[in-house]
Amino acid sequence: MTSTLDDTATTPTDGGVPELTHWIGGTPTPGGSGTFGDVTNPATGEVTALVPFASAAEVVDAVAVAKAAFPGWRDTSLTKRTSILFRFRELLNAKAGELAEVITAEHGKVLSDAAGEVARGQEVVEFACGMPHLLKGGATENASTGIDVHSVRQPLGVVGIISPFNFPAMVPMWFFPIAIAAGNTVVLKPSEKVPSAALWIAELWREAGLPDGVFNVVHGDKVAVDGLLTNPDVRSISFVGSTPIARYIYETGTAHGKRVQALGGAKNHMVVLPDADLDLAADQAVNAGFGSAGERCMSISALVAVGDCADTLVEKIAERARGLRTGDGRRSCDMGPLVTKAAQDRVSGYVDAGEREGATVVVDGRTGDFDADGQGFFVGPTLLDHVGTDMSVYTDEIFGPVLSVVRVDSYTEAVELINANPYGNGTAIFTNDGGAARRFQNEVEVGMIGVNVPVPVPMAYYSFGGWKNSLFGDTHAHGTEGVHFFTRGKVVTTRWLDPSHAGLNLGFPTNA
Repeated sequence: MTSTLDDTATTPTDGGVPELTHWIGGTPTPGGSGTFGDVTNPATGEVTALVPFASAAEVVDAVAVAKAAFPGWRDTSLTKRTSILFRFRELLNAKAGELAEVITAEHGKVLSDAAGEVARGQEVVEFACGMPHLLKGGATENASTGIDVHSVRQPLGVVGIISPFNFPAMVPMWFFPIAIAAGNTVVLKPSEKVPSAALWIAELWREAGLPDGVFNVVHGDKVAVDGLLTNPDVRSISFVGSTPIARYIYETGTAHGKRVQALGGAKNHMVVLPDADLDLAADQAVNAGFGSAGERCMSISALVAVGDCADTLVEKIAERARGLRTGDGRRSCDMGPLVTKAAQDRVSGYVDAGEREGATVVVDGRTGDFDADGQGFFVGPTLLDHVGTDMSVYTDEIFGPVLSVVRVDSYTEAVELINANPYGNGTAIFTNDGGAARRFQNEVEVGMIGVNVPVPVPMAYYSFGGWKNSLFGDTHAHGTEGVHFFTRGKVVTTRWLDPSHAGLNLGFPTNA
C-alpha cells in the first residue's frame, strides 16, 4: 500500500496540490463543504495537500453510517472481531515503515521517532486482541435460593475520538483498537495538521476485513468537533490536547449526556538528587526534553536540580544538546522541526520572554544551521538555567524543545514545587537512594511517575493519564480503564423453575 496522500487524493487543485478526503462507510469520501486547510511539510514549509473541513451535515452523515454499522458489529462474535484485529496487527507490522513516513512528512518528527510511535500504538492493538478475556463477566450461583446472577459488559455504540497533531497514529490507537474490539463503531476526527495517518489506518482496516462503517474519519475544525460533541447518537468522546480545550470537550460532552475522557496538558518535572548518576540523568534529560522536538505531553520541560548538583548537570546537558543535529526528519537527524510556523514563533517567543525575565540561555536553539531545504519550522535544542517559578517558561506548557532548569535546596522543596503545579501528568526522579524514590512516588501528586525513567509512559495493559488539570473525567486511556470506558456493565438475575414440575423424565432413555 502506498501513502494515503496519493491514494485518497481527488483531482488536484489548480496549483497541483492534491485534496484529501474523509473516510466514511469504508470508502474515501470527498469533502463537500468547500472549505479546506493546508497540510504542510514542516521541514520545508511546502504545502503538500489540502484537507477538507467537514460541515455539520457531513459529521451527521458519518455518525449515521457508524450507527447503522453498530448492530451488525456488536453482534459479530468475539472470535470474529479479534481475528480482524489480529489481521490488522500483522498488516501494521509489515507496513509500519510506510506509516512512519506518512507521519514524518506531515508532523516532522524524525523517522525513528515516528517508527517508535507506531510501535507504541501497536501495543494497544495487541492488548485489544485479548478482548475475549477482558470482557469476561462474573457469575454467582444460588445468590438466593434458586436464583443465579451474572454480569456482562456490552459496547456503547458510536464513539468519537478527537486526536492531536503530535502523535497522529499512537494517540488514536490508544482508543480505537479497544473500542472496536469491544464492539463499538468509531468516528475519528484527527488533527487537521496531520490528517493522512488516519486515512492510511482506515485503508489498513479495510484490508484487514473490518466491515464498512465501523471505522470512519472526518476532518475539520471546531465545526466537526462540536458536531461530535452534540450529536445524540455519539455515546462517548475520547480526547487528547491542551487543557483549555480538554475542559471544553469535557464540559460540552457531558452536558450532552456523553461519557468523556479528556486528557489535557502537562508541565512535567524531572527531579535530580545529588546522589544520582549525573551522566545518566543528563542523557535522559536530553532524550526527554528534546525528543520529538518537545512536542509530546510526556516530555520533560522542567528539570529540578536539588542541592549542589546543578552546575555539573547543566554543563553535561549543554554538552550533549550542542551535539544534536536538527533538520529534516528524513535525513537521519536527531531532531526535526516544529509542526507549524505558528508553533515555531510561539516557542521562540517563550525563549525571548525567559531571557527578558532573567533566565540564563545556556544553549540557544532560536537560530542555527538546520539540515533541511526550504523554510522549515525549526527551533533547536534550548537549555535555560536559573529559571524562576514565576517565569512563563516555567508556568506555561511550551510544547517545544525548551528545557528549563529550576534550582532548589532540598528534596522537600522539589516535591512541594511539583505538587503546587496545576498539572499532574508525569514526573520523574533520578536517584540511587531507594528510600527517597519510594517516598517520592508516594508523596508526589502526579498520575504517572518514573524512577530513573524520564518519560514514564505505561505499557498498554496499564492505563495512561494524569491528575489535576491534565485529565477531565475519571477514566484514563487504554488498559482496563479503557475497556471499562468503552463498555457498559449489565447484571442479569435469573430464576429457572425445576423441570420436574412439568412431569418430565430426564432419565437415560430406554426402548420400553
